[in-house]
Amino acid sequence: MIIPEGRTESGVTERPYFVLPDVPASAAYFGGYEMIQRALVPEGGDRTQLGVGRTLFAGGMAGIFNWMVAIPPDVLKSRLQTGEGMLLTIVSGQKTTSLLEFLLPLPAPEGKYRGVRDVFAHLMREEGIRAMYRGAVPVMLRAFPANACCFMGYEVAMYGLNKVAPNL
Repeated sequence: MIIPEGRTESGVTERPYFVLPDVPASAAYFGGYEMIQRALVPEGGDRTQLGVGRTLFAGGMAGIFNWMVAIPPDVLKSRLQTGEGMLLTIVSGQKTTSLLEFLLPLPAPEGKYRGVRDVFAHLMREEGIRAMYRGAVPVMLRAFPANACCFMGYEVAMYGLNKVAPNL
């Protein structure tokens, strides 16, 4: 199989830009968790005194903070990789709104965008600032419980490890 330069086997482009947004998103994620936990600690106490509810709240909010930072660059990346991200219906010739458009986005035609700045300019001109947060509602609805459980699992694992090997 011959793969065009700058593309993966699946046909999407690979660029260093796609990794860079993870840095501020991770800072919001872990930093947000730490800040919320510290704010929830009782006066004169420490983090070990936080209950399950407060730990779940801090973890859930950390997930929200992560995606608040990550969604706009993710939208730009997706548009750069897939064009408009929609399949075209053969019968009507119009854009489809079926579930398939999310499962099977078409790669952007070669040369459609010159880069991330071009995608951003196109989005602002054609769709406005709201396009940068397209899809945010389902992402946020999933982010809170998923990350609440993730951080709860982390805290339970740390508690267990500290009981088994307290001086590590």
